[in-house]
Amino acid sequence: MKNKWKFPSEKFAPYILLLPFLFWIVIFFGYAFVRVLYFSFTNYDLFSKPEFVGFANYFKLFKEYLFARALKNSLTFAIVVTTIQTFLALLLAVILNRKIRGIKYFRAAYYMPSVTSSVVITLIFMWLFQRQGVINYLLTIIKANYHIIGYFILFGIIIQVLMVMKEKLRKRPVKIFEPSYLLLSLMLSFALIYFFRITGVLTPHEVKNVEVIWLNTREMVPNWAGPFAFPRPLGAIMFLNIWTTVPTFMLLYLAGLQDIPNSLYEAAEVDGATGVQKFFYIIIPQLKHITFLVVTMGLIGTLQMFDQVAIIGDQAPIESTVTLAYYIYRNMFPSSANPQIGFASAAALVLAAITLIVVYIQKALTGEVRE
Repeated sequence: MKNKWKFPSEKFAPYILLLPFLFWIVIFFGYAFVRVLYFSFTNYDLFSKPEFVGFANYFKLFKEYLFARALKNSLTFAIVVTTIQTFLALLLAVILNRKIRGIKYFRAAYYMPSVTSSVVITLIFMWLFQRQGVINYLLTIIKANYHIIGYFILFGIIIQVLMVMKEKLRKRPVKIFEPSYLLLSLMLSFALIYFFRITGVLTPHEVKNVEVIWLNTREMVPNWAGPFAFPRPLGAIMFLNIWTTVPTFMLLYLAGLQDIPNSLYEAAEVDGATGVQKFFYIIIPQLKHITFLVVTMGLIGTLQMFDQVAIIGDQAPIESTVTLAYYIYRNMFPSSANPQIGFASAAALVLAAITLIVVYIQKALTGEVRE
């Protein structure tokens, strides 16, 4: 005889399991959103009774200079960082997907920045970006030895081409970027440069120390970009953010690469496809949904970037680093004034709207929107 209580229990079991999650969503997100929406139409400072002001906060918001800078900085940060980190994550995943000895060590090493404390990493980078810090020291070395680096690359290319041409003349199937030959070319090129260096044929130039001001400046870079230029301190934060987020997205791509059937690669090899052709016609199409996820997560994360700007704080001018998330925080928790909760709530809703619009545009451009 069929158990008449089995069906109801199966019907309500998923909802019972979802209750903790639904409670979290309703209380900490739904209720908070309603409160923020209400406060955005009021003049409220946490101490006095909220005073309804209609759309005055929104009108004031779009007239303020610092909000305009925060909006531009956030959009610039999101576009530049998301683009670069997506490309680098895919490139690293392709490199680390190879079956070579010690590959697990390199995967762990590349992932380390993602599991390190954001505060610690930011403090280290603040030290690196000092006027006489490590970054400027490395730039000084490169500036003094740029001609030696150029010769190293030139000798490597010449040796690689000669070895490949030699094998081609012997009718052997060898690629222009044959890994074993490439490694040998770099080693021989390094040996030549080292010989010329110790014999005095090549010597470093005498140059002044590079003392680029990375943080405490309002300079816009690149100079030729005009209205598309961004503050140099923001560029330093971009570099830091890319370095810490690329490993996480690399893991997503790496998981996607390992799910691509080997039969596709084998069929491509039968047809004579090169490594570049496999990348563009197999890897990229097969990872389309992973790319959508990576770009979406990247856009949401970059538009809401806060912690690194907050940690840098007074090390850089506020208009050079402020983002929408930090702008909201400054108005909600000012250092020496009453909180502007209504004003900050209006800015928070604008940030939420921009995030939704940007993600929807990205979905439309990638073909993920379904009618």
